[in-house]
Amino acid sequence: MVLRPVRDLLSSLVVLICCICLPAGQSTPSLANPLTGHERTQLWRQSRLSVYLDDYGELSRYRDADAAVKPPASGENRVVFYGDSITDGWRLDDDFPGKGYINRGISGQTTSQLLLRFRQDVIDLRPKVVIILAGTNDIAGNTGPMSAKDIEANYATIAELARLHNIKVIYSSVLPVHEYTEEAGDMFAQRPPGRILELNRWLEDYCADPSNGCTYLDYFAAMVDEKGHMKKDLSGDGLHPNEAGYNIMAPLAEAAIEKTLSVGRSQ
Repeated sequence: MVLRPVRDLLSSLVVLICCICLPAGQSTPSLANPLTGHERTQLWRQSRLSVYLDDYGELSRYRDADAAVKPPASGENRVVFYGDSITDGWRLDDDFPGKGYINRGISGQTTSQLLLRFRQDVIDLRPKVVIILAGTNDIAGNTGPMSAKDIEANYATIAELARLHNIKVIYSSVLPVHEYTEEAGDMFAQRPPGRILELNRWLEDYCADPSNGCTYLDYFAAMVDEKGHMKKDLSGDGLHPNEAGYNIMAPLAEAAIEKTLSVGRSQ
């Protein structure tokens, strides 16, 4: 079997990278001394260095696919799902059969990167609606520390660009996280629940302002437990939804899309 040698090689590479990347005097990880959440984020950022230097927004990911997308047919209600790994990993054809929804998620991305590729991966596809799920990686600092004001400014700029091109925006709440499993580790160090709540309050208020023309999609309320964490059975790693998680999200997304389209038809 090749899986075990590959696993052993990857483990060795992790330790080697940590020796290079971790601050002087800090011990390398071991089974008895695992990486903290902040250390995992820093290690992940180091692994993405070549991407950030060569193609920060990762426009190459969908460039060819975008070029192959035909203009929307007359009466077509084209919808683009846009965001990070939670969108990237969503099998839209399974959960929305026959809808033809377009997935433009990229794992690990922050709102800064989404803003950078918004023209190529959304505007140029000429959708009626874009449904955006982001923010969790901004909080984690995937592309560096970001204040709440920085994240909010990116959201506002994306919405303003969409309005200029007659694209309706659905802003999804940031999902809760949990630390109930070994795989989740210390998720709260990377994504403090308080910051998630703060960003969701801002998103809801922003969407409530009629002048912004956005719809708020509240996944959070449907996926949070009594402790304010992601329900354990909805995610193995404390962050990414499993099938049960997506099964909750899909009808909520569909209802938000229909609501947004019906408002557009009545105007």
